[in-house]
Amino acid sequence: MPVDPCVLPARLPADQVPQLGHPVLDRYLLFVASRCRPNTVLATVCDLRAFFAVVAKEPHEVVVADVLDFIHEQRQPHGDGRVVRLADGEAGLSSRTIKRRLSTVSGLFSWMVMLEDRATNPVPRGLATRRRPGRGNGVPLIRTPRLLPQVLDPVEVNALLKALRRWRDRAMVEAMLLGGLRRCEVLGLRMQDLRPGEGRVFIHDGKGGHQRLIPISARFFRSLGRYLELERPAQADPTAVFVVLKEPRRGKALTADGLDQIVRDARGRAGLAHASCHELRHTCLTRLREAGMALEAIQAQAGHRSIESTRLYVHLANDWLAEEYTRASEAIDPAADTLALNSAAGR
Repeated sequence: MPVDPCVLPARLPADQVPQLGHPVLDRYLLFVASRCRPNTVLATVCDLRAFFAVVAKEPHEVVVADVLDFIHEQRQPHGDGRVVRLADGEAGLSSRTIKRRLSTVSGLFSWMVMLEDRATNPVPRGLATRRRPGRGNGVPLIRTPRLLPQVLDPVEVNALLKALRRWRDRAMVEAMLLGGLRRCEVLGLRMQDLRPGEGRVFIHDGKGGHQRLIPISARFFRSLGRYLELERPAQADPTAVFVVLKEPRRGKALTADGLDQIVRDARGRAGLAHASCHELRHTCLTRLREAGMALEAIQAQAGHRSIESTRLYVHLANDWLAEEYTRASEAIDPAADTLALNSAAGR
């Protein structure tokens, strides 16, 4: 039975931590599980398995050349190489995936250095350059271009909402589209987290285990009320707001795969080229920025730990950039005209 990351506990008990069958790696996974979320543990297992499938050595034998060979292998095209990503034109794994895997592997070796099982960490921090001291660590080992996420325009949003067939589905989509909730935060909502009188919801287990209390549109609560009144089974799981409505899992908490399928089906009926759960969240936060909401407020609404994550929506909000450019150009143009006239008069 596949593991659903959205219903994992805050910390994995020691007897539930996945094992890789190597004493050093299994000890490290116990260390990761003691301080990180279950999703991080599962990602660590996947990344370590991928690394040592390529670098068939004992952890204490790995050298820098092995790490560079791993990077080269990860960039190789899969299959016949004729399928490429439109975003970057590459056929191998994306730079972000490779960078994440290297971060995981680096964490393992840093842990081994801490325990004095290794003298150094074989994962380079970057490539040396001729920059002056104090200018950083040089060129990054893996360059990850910043790609702007796709968002839905108002016509696409209306088409998607019309394609939803149940109040439950509409409420979940509106939670992401109007409140900026993550997929797992929608599925993790409990009855006690709903505060319709205040127009807010409490996110009790957000990304990284962080909590927040955020406002959300009355439209969401209207759709939610109709779902609870007309569709939710009487004997449903009392801990989850959103549950399965069909047999054989009727009344059980809805899974991430279930929500993804609901959005995909609605997208197909609406004839949209794109629309994912995370794009709905991006759409919400972008529209909030376009409406003039302060970045700090968007950061709190989104649950970002760093304001740098929120700055992305400055670039997505095209009206803001256009207004800033227009304001600056209006100041520059008269000065340029005056300079041109003075130059012509002096000839």
